[in-house]
Amino acid sequence: MTVGAALLLYVACVGTLGPRVLDRTGWTARAPLLGIVTYLAAVWSVIAALGLAGLTLAVHATALGGGLSHLIGACVLRLRATYATPGGATVAGLGLAVTAAVVTRTAVTAVSYLRATGRQAMRHAETARLVGVHQPALGAMLLDHPQPAAYCVAGRQPTVVLTTGTLQALSPDQLQAVLAHERAHLTSHHHRLLAMVRIARQIVPSLPLMRDADAQVARLIELHADDAATCTCDPAPLAAALAVLATAAASPATALAAAATDTVQRIHRLLQPGEPLSPVRQHLLRATATALALAPVVLALTPALVALALGRVPSA
Repeated sequence: MTVGAALLLYVACVGTLGPRVLDRTGWTARAPLLGIVTYLAAVWSVIAALGLAGLTLAVHATALGGGLSHLIGACVLRLRATYATPGGATVAGLGLAVTAAVVTRTAVTAVSYLRATGRQAMRHAETARLVGVHQPALGAMLLDHPQPAAYCVAGRQPTVVLTTGTLQALSPDQLQAVLAHERAHLTSHHHRLLAMVRIARQIVPSLPLMRDADAQVARLIELHADDAATCTCDPAPLAAALAVLATAAASPATALAAAATDTVQRIHRLLQPGEPLSPVRQHLLRATATALALAPVVLALTPALVALALGRVPSA
């Protein structure tokens, strides 16, 4: 019961205070990929904590400290003892119901989201290939439209899409920078990172962390693609291209667009990049992300670890 309460407290604290802590720090813009990993570790640790909280209400964590036979026996004894106490069966049943609900909702949400986005991306890519003209020199599909737009469609048929308006609006250097940005989305599999955070948000939509993480990961993905693009081209053409594309109408919602939100911040960051994080701080932040990912499991196993340390759980 104490472990379950601790896990629920973890959910409440990280789910509500997490956005405040992460938003106040400016390091995520200096290390976008590390920021993405930290947000993903936080949101999925909350979901794991919810599922483990229900499980620990039904089966005491010390049952996890021994071998399989001891685990089964301890589970049976624990359930019998729980059901024999007043209200014990209700608590245990509630715990199992919570765990089952979290696992089921996670599986159903993930499958539904991935199927829907996969079909949408497939239709979008096929449409672009039907109405557009493949440009091998650009590595993109060219659509005949006066409005400047550049975006990519991930999935089974990863495709970079440009309009004829983009070719007219951008200089050759700017065009190459935009293409490098879009290719970075595809090669870095940014659509998968975005899927992970959006699935998490649909599982527990009421927590502030989930809503904030969705927006922040989308922003950091654009910054990471900018960084990847500047490895092969000068930042100035990319900044100028962003300014041009930002004045056009938004790109299709299904795509990871170059003209995304926070354009001003991105342009300023490209033209006046900040100092990179020191190696020591990077290691500390990686350790923080790892701690977030492991925290629910460690909390759930604390009684088992204590029991093992005291020699109260048979090892075989």
